[in-house]
Amino acid sequence: MLHRLKKLAPLVVITIFMGAIWLLSKELKHYDLHQIRSAVAHIPAWRLWAAAGLTIINYLILIGYDYLAVRAIQHPLPLRKISLASFTGFVISYNFGALLGGTSVRYRLYSAWGLSAVEILQLVIMLGTTYWIGVFALAGAVFILHPFPVPASLHLPFVNVQSIGYGLLAVAAVYSALPFIRKTPIVFKGIEFRFPKTSMTLLQLLVSAVDLMLVGAILYTLLAPDLTIGYPEFLGMFLLATVAVVLSHVPGGVGVFELVILTLVASPSSAKILAGLLVFRVIYYLIPLFIAIIMLGLHELSLQRGLATRVVQKVNRWSVSVTPLVLSWCTLLAGTVLLFSGSTPIVKARLAHLQHTIPLPLVEVSHFIGSLIGAALLVLARGLQRRLDSAWWLITSLLGLGIIVSLLKGFDYEEAILLALILIALFVSRKQYYRKGTLIHARFSLAWTSTILVIVICSIWLGLFAYKHVDYSNELWWVFTFQGNASRFMRGSIGAVIFLMLFALSKLIAAHKPRSQEPTAGELAAVTEIVKAAPKTSPYLALLGDKSLLLNEQQTAFLMYGVQKRSWITFGDPVGPEEERAELIWQFRELVDRYDGWPVFYQVEPENLSLYLDQGMSILKLGEEARVPLEAFDIAGSSRKKLRQTVNHCHKEQCEFSIIPVDQVPGSLPELKQISDAWLKTKNVSEKGFSLGYFDEDYLKQFPIAVVKQNGKTVAFANVLEGADKEELSVDLMRYLPEAPASVMEYLFIELLLWGKQEGYTWFNFGMAPLSGMQNRPLAPVWNRTANLIFRHGDHFYHFEGLRSYKEKFDPVWTPKYLASPGGLALPHILKDIVALIAKPHSDLTGTSPHGPLG
Repeated sequence: MLHRLKKLAPLVVITIFMGAIWLLSKELKHYDLHQIRSAVAHIPAWRLWAAAGLTIINYLILIGYDYLAVRAIQHPLPLRKISLASFTGFVISYNFGALLGGTSVRYRLYSAWGLSAVEILQLVIMLGTTYWIGVFALAGAVFILHPFPVPASLHLPFVNVQSIGYGLLAVAAVYSALPFIRKTPIVFKGIEFRFPKTSMTLLQLLVSAVDLMLVGAILYTLLAPDLTIGYPEFLGMFLLATVAVVLSHVPGGVGVFELVILTLVASPSSAKILAGLLVFRVIYYLIPLFIAIIMLGLHELSLQRGLATRVVQKVNRWSVSVTPLVLSWCTLLAGTVLLFSGSTPIVKARLAHLQHTIPLPLVEVSHFIGSLIGAALLVLARGLQRRLDSAWWLITSLLGLGIIVSLLKGFDYEEAILLALILIALFVSRKQYYRKGTLIHARFSLAWTSTILVIVICSIWLGLFAYKHVDYSNELWWVFTFQGNASRFMRGSIGAVIFLMLFALSKLIAAHKPRSQEPTAGELAAVTEIVKAAPKTSPYLALLGDKSLLLNEQQTAFLMYGVQKRSWITFGDPVGPEEERAELIWQFRELVDRYDGWPVFYQVEPENLSLYLDQGMSILKLGEEARVPLEAFDIAGSSRKKLRQTVNHCHKEQCEFSIIPVDQVPGSLPELKQISDAWLKTKNVSEKGFSLGYFDEDYLKQFPIAVVKQNGKTVAFANVLEGADKEELSVDLMRYLPEAPASVMEYLFIELLLWGKQEGYTWFNFGMAPLSGMQNRPLAPVWNRTANLIFRHGDHFYHFEGLRSYKEKFDPVWTPKYLASPGGLALPHILKDIVALIAKPHSDLTGTSPHGPLG
């Protein structure tokens, strides 16, 4: 139910926005664009400077939000870092919304400074709490002391704000009293949320109140000459508009904020009020946005003042994760500018020059193409965020063309300069866009969808408002004159809308239905060749056929994975050439993203962690792999006494070790099947899968088999996995008869290690002890402690702890294995899904997933 409601979120946002635009049009029906432009030009310069000065003071006050939140979570950070995160986070959030930009900027900065996902979550909740409690307290006080009637045109469920004020004050009072009511923290899914002390609560209220009063003062400074009310009454109206913006979820509150202010102030000079609101957006929103983008770009450069090469390396490393996001916003802005430019008249001062220098057909075509480019950039901006090479080529080409048409359609050099700056930034960051893929198959988030729709609707409304004095008719579509601004707007807007509709239709047509995830014979054949060339032995598990396979286009590399609930879990890193790994990971993420799943990379190697870190994934030490160096392995000496005892005991029991060559394995399978069935019956278990092998004749025919015979009868066996170039040796399926000597499997391993040493193998891989090596110390991250609990108490699923103890007998070298996955609250569920997938009977792995057949 919740998932369905989330899908309706963009529709709700667009509905709210369209309603606000419609009501706003009614408010401004007696004014035209020229009046608003004139009103902007007549705002006194001293008021502009005063508003700018108050804006600077306000953004300094905003630092208090982050400062108090960092203090509350008790993770000390320098004030300069807190200031950077606060300014950039608030600016991006004000312009693009918290979901599209504000929270992600804070996450990137604070995580780079050592805060865990849990601490960042607590910090974000603290920020929201501080803001809202401040709004409730200040609005409650203002509504009570200076109440004002609510116009019926807003269709709100109350006619006066005084009663609302008492309710808001009550909420703020209850929050302030919580530390006295509840002494213990609230625990939600393993995360502790503590209530701040009374002194901290008072500071929160102070910071929020000063912030809101200052923002109200900035707007009041610009609007005061045209208002008939004092600052206290205006502050109450401003607070009501602010709450409406937050609740609407419209990015930047465009349309909603203006509507509420215009309706509440009820001024006879609505055009002047709107002019003040537009200037307020430029001063408080847009100018800080450009400053924030520059600060983000220079952040790492300011931290590193050593050699130039070290600076460049540091900036490049930081820009890998930040640059695509920032440039996607810039591209979105470029598309918005082109659409808005196409919806407004050509500046009269430039129109005369245009008539004498550029032919009319070229002006008409340039105007239409400019609108199409604007619509295309809105869509392609998502491709930049996903690092698509095709998106980079298309956007750079469109920006170059956009510069030309901006000059041809009306000498709009300001617009051309903006596009040129973005184009230069894209050329400089060319290496960031390396993914081979198409935007048709990329998933557009709710925030992206609603933002694009809001921009398009806003551009159409702007054009309708600019040309509301024009009598629209069918003939207007075919009017081609230098004075035909309305006709050009109509054709450009329809062209942009048709383009977006065709793009949406192409996504629906090209949308992939869940493909059969059972590996085909062709896939298994291609994977077999790749596996035989791999130095490690774990890739051989792909040949079981119980895991889905994802191959690259050249079929030189692959990933194997399984699905458990929302978790799509790969077994190991991509197998194949190193240069193919990054693209395979991206392909897998796209596949998972289509079904709203979690991409999980299980048992990845330390040397590949950068591939996952670059994608913003959380890294968790998952366990440790045991590898025995065969050159140094021997059973001589006092330290190997127990191993010698095992060998001697089995020899006394008339046991002998041997290797069955691959060509002789088919004739031995019936006998091995009896041993396997007896072992399963004695253990009272079923075959497992995913990271473990099971008895399958086609699978076992591909390997030599190590066997132990007692008096000529086979009593134990294990298939032998051989890595390329004799880098590694391992076993997979291990079975023995109930009547075999108790130490028969240990004997088999000892003999196999000695055989591998004799044959010249470098390592013997005992495999990983899942979830081992996790710390359960009080200061360890909460997710490490969760994994430790699963490791210690998960034996009824799978014998994690006993497995590690057994491998310790051979004095292996323990090397870490990691989990790369989404972090935050998803991680405990992911860990449970991994345990369940490993423990799941292999027959279930070939059943159906929530998204179709699962191989």
